[in-house]
Amino acid sequence: MAPRLLLTPGEPAGIGPEIACRLALERPALCLVADPTLIKRSLARLGLAAGVRIVSAPDDGLPGQLSCLPVTMAAPETPGKPDPANADYLLKTLRLAAGLCLQGRADGLVTGPIQKGVINDAGIAFSGHTEFLAELAGVDKVVMMLVAGTLRVALATTHLPLARVPQAITPALLSRVLGILDHDLRTRFRRQQPRIAVLGLNPHAGEGGHLGREEIEIIAPELERLRARGLDLVGPLPADTAFVPKRLDGFDAVLAMYHDQGLPVLKFAGFGQAVNITLGLPFVRTSVDHGTALDIAGSGRADAGSLAAAVDLAAELASR
Repeated sequence: MAPRLLLTPGEPAGIGPEIACRLALERPALCLVADPTLIKRSLARLGLAAGVRIVSAPDDGLPGQLSCLPVTMAAPETPGKPDPANADYLLKTLRLAAGLCLQGRADGLVTGPIQKGVINDAGIAFSGHTEFLAELAGVDKVVMMLVAGTLRVALATTHLPLARVPQAITPALLSRVLGILDHDLRTRFRRQQPRIAVLGLNPHAGEGGHLGREEIEIIAPELERLRARGLDLVGPLPADTAFVPKRLDGFDAVLAMYHDQGLPVLKFAGFGQAVNITLGLPFVRTSVDHGTALDIAGSGRADAGSLAAAVDLAAELASR
């Protein structure tokens, strides 16, 4: 049987609903977790003739019908103009979808783009999908990894202001992140002995201590300790040369110390086709590599390529 996948379209005023509708019409077994009226309005904007079928769990689907697990919005959407009134709706879709995955009633979750600031504007503390799903699943640490083709880049820290990154890089953090990354590369990606490139924090990986001592005092000693436990780790490497194609050969993943150290390279390599994966969850979760694109929301011009890649990878990982 094909994996049972749930899809949360994300911000109602963004491009998520329209790309979700287009993709779900191509793949009837994909189940949307959303307000059915939002889906109907999105189909109308796209000029697509399709029915919306209310379900209580994902199933095989029907041609020409979109399966929808219903969650009601607080206010109708206006494309391009997010409304904080719908912040709780967004979180309810995630709670419902994650709950079904945790109960074993769904095999994986694919998430559309959200506008984190809108949720915060509603007075709800929210730093992102990754952290929210970790809390729902009751796990103390997860790892964000993006995939573009054969390039996999994981993050030691995620949505954290740059000024707070150095104090966050600790031996305990590196141990947890690299443990999760090694484990999921083995179990989800079937790498028997994953080889991981670990970047330094500072320019030139600290230049022997002249540009910072985190590599000498924190990163290198922890990598050595983890190597003694059997992990195949190379580093700390200078970030400005680590992504040279010849250097990447033979690595199963790269661990970057912070968000904008690793992701600009990956998104340049595969924007529109890259996939965001949350490692360390007890279920498969993938997402798009882009935001809500409010400037083109409702126009029908949004590219569903990244969402399609996220669904394909979620199905592949869930089948394992």
